[in-house]
Amino acid sequence: MTPDLQRAFAGPTEVAVARAAMLFEQLDLEQAVGVLTPVLTADPAAMEAWILMARLRLAMDDAAAALDAADHGISLNPGEPRPLALASRALTMLGRHEEAVTMAYRAVIADPRDPLWHDRVAWALLSAERHTADAEQAARTAIGLDPNEAHYYYTHGVALERMGHVDQARQALLISLRMEPENPVVQHRLAVLNGEAERETTVKKKGWRLFNRKG
Repeated sequence: MTPDLQRAFAGPTEVAVARAAMLFEQLDLEQAVGVLTPVLTADPAAMEAWILMARLRLAMDDAAAALDAADHGISLNPGEPRPLALASRALTMLGRHEEAVTMAYRAVIADPRDPLWHDRVAWALLSAERHTADAEQAARTAIGLDPNEAHYYYTHGVALERMGHVDQARQALLISLRMEPENPVVQHRLAVLNGEAERETTVKKKGWRLFNRKG
C-alpha cells in the first residue's frame, strides 16, 4: 500500500500522531503536544501517541510528564522497548539512577539487536557514575550493531574518558566528528579533552538535534 493510500485509510488517531510527529520534526513542540493531548484523552490505548508524547516531553525537559507518558506505554505493552527506554531517560533526568539503569536493561532484553537500547544502558550507567566498564561495553555493543552512527562513538568516547583512557577516548570522538563535523557537543568535548576549552556542566543547544538519530 502506498503512503497516499495509507493516509486515506488511516483513522483520526493515526492522522493526529502523524501530524504531531511532523510538528516535532519542525521543533514546534508545544503545538505537537496540543495535537496529541485530546487524542490521548479520547483514545488512551494509543501506544504510538504515548511514545511520541514521551519523546516530546523529554525534548521539552519535562521529565515528570515524559515518565508519565512512558509509563502509560509500558502498561499497554510491557514488552515494547521504546517506552522502557524513554522511561529510562526520564528517570535519569529525575536523578532516579537505579531505576533508570533497570529500565534501560529491560529495553535491551526486549530487543537486544537494537543499538539504541545499548546506548541508553551506557548513558544510564554514566549518569549514575558507576560501573563505567559496563557502560563502555554497552557503547561498544552499540557500535558493533551500527558502526555508521556518530552518536555511539561519542558515547564510547565519554565512557573511555571516564575510565582514564584519554587517547582512546580522543580517537572515538574524532570518529564521531568525522561523521558529523558540525556537531557542537562533540567539538566541545574534544576541545576539553585536548585542553583547548573548559569543561561545562551541561551543553544545551536549543534547536540542534545533537545527532542525526531517529530515536
